[in-house]
Amino acid sequence: MKLNLSTLSPADVQSYLQHAIAPRPICFASTIDKEGNVNLSPFSFFNLFSSNPPIVIFSPSRRVRDNSTKHTLQNVLEIPEVVINMVDYAMVQQMSLASCEYSKTENEFIKAGFTPENATLVKPPMIKESKVKLECKVLEVKALGAEGGAGNLVICEVLCMHVDEYILDSDNRIDQTKYNLVARLGGDWYCKISDKNLFKVAKPNIKIGIGIDSLPGAIRNSKILTGNHLGQLANVNELPIINPAFENEDLKQIAQYFNLDPNEMETETHKLAASLLNADDTDSAWQVLLANDII
Repeated sequence: MKLNLSTLSPADVQSYLQHAIAPRPICFASTIDKEGNVNLSPFSFFNLFSSNPPIVIFSPSRRVRDNSTKHTLQNVLEIPEVVINMVDYAMVQQMSLASCEYSKTENEFIKAGFTPENATLVKPPMIKESKVKLECKVLEVKALGAEGGAGNLVICEVLCMHVDEYILDSDNRIDQTKYNLVARLGGDWYCKISDKNLFKVAKPNIKIGIGIDSLPGAIRNSKILTGNHLGQLANVNELPIINPAFENEDLKQIAQYFNLDPNEMETETHKLAASLLNADDTDSAWQVLLANDII
């Protein structure tokens, strides 16, 4: 299906994009106006864009249905400060409640049952229940349009972070397995980040990976190995060589039962390599694949 966005209604464009571009972190923003009215509202058009200087950006869009602007946007134009309270699973339902369109004088801290906590460098309060709070000054607000659905980029410099010690590891770094962040999808859908759905992908180091185009043809064109598997194999700095000390019982069985049929041998060694790659054992996977050429 091809979608020409210029032919769709703003509501349909929003729906397709929000379902497709996901998950998105949630900026739970507390702001304040000149009269001292506090606002608390979540935004999923949000992310980190720089660490030096530390810059985050979120976007309170104009409402699609009536082109009105949100209290958060009005507040940061009056008082250019915001606290971004990160959202974990323990507070997701209260966060959703705070997104209701209460009047400007109603305090979402009270309506959603959160505990306000004084910030140290900015005027808006922090959410005590949030595990990570970012005190920010607003550097710029950039309007992206004047019609319903148009975003307004609120460019913020993070001045101070508050991190709950519960989510720290022994090195005082944030432990992703303890954080239980939630992220926004499309419609009513969210996702929860937990130790059961986290996984690691080795980042390329300062040396350059050889690339999939440099893999031997039998590996590159394998009917067993997936694109992810090839990416793992190609993220080495040079083609490995056979390690005479390498031993693997499954490989011995393959050599014993399939050595008379090269095609079956290749299939079985690629299956074994795939299982090793799934277990993040790239070195052993390479040894299995290299052994196939000499068995």
